[in-house]
Parts: sequence; structure tokens; C-alpha cells
Amino acid sequence: MQNVTWEEPFCGEGASCFRLGTDDQGNSYIAVVGSETHFLTDSREALQQMIRDIKAGKADHLL
Repeated sequence: MQNVTWEEPFCGEGASCFRLGTDDQGNSYIAVVGSETHFLTDSREALQQMIRDIKAGKADHLL
């Protein structure tokens, strides 16, 4: 597994919580809290945009 440094969890309304992380090469990761071994990875820009959309309420159905 990559050496991912995880940030504190972000929890929306309800029980939907996820964590963001980065590795030594600057890759970004997102995982559901408690499932950090099963994660999505993409460019930092793509994940940042997805998170901005979630926080803006545009993608609550994904959580």
C-alpha cells in the first residue's frame, strides 16, 4: 500500500464520512472513513473539484 497521509475525516449530514489523503508523490486519495485500504485516486485537481461539489450540495446522492 502507498504511504498515504490522511487528513481528519469530513462528515456530512448523517453518517457519511470520508477522508482525504496525499502520498509522497503528491497523488490525492479519498476513502470512506474506516475503509482507508479501499480508496479512489486521481489528480489533486479532480478530487478537489469533486469535494467542492459535495460540500456545495451538488452531489449529496454520492455520499
